[in-house]
Amino acid sequence: MSNAILTRAFFLLIGLSVATTFLAGVLPEAGPVFVLSVLVLSGLKSFVILSDYLGLRVARAVRGGFTAFLVGFLGLAALIYAMPLAM
Repeated sequence: MSNAILTRAFFLLIGLSVATTFLAGVLPEAGPVFVLSVLVLSGLKSFVILSDYLGLRVARAVRGGFTAFLVGFLGLAALIYAMPLAM
């Protein structure tokens, strides 16, 4: 794996972490918007880690399985959060 890919992934993770920190300071009262934003950012960070640091960018089938699991897990977390709001 090249250093350029790892460096790009590193800076992307820093940018996504800064965005998460910014949201935590600005939108904590926003409720569902805040929770969904944090879930999306955490999903993006997980995807970067899986693709670049674990090298799954070249193993497309395995990366697809992990991506499906991440989407399902984050979707389930969003549904669990939204269940009390629907009642």
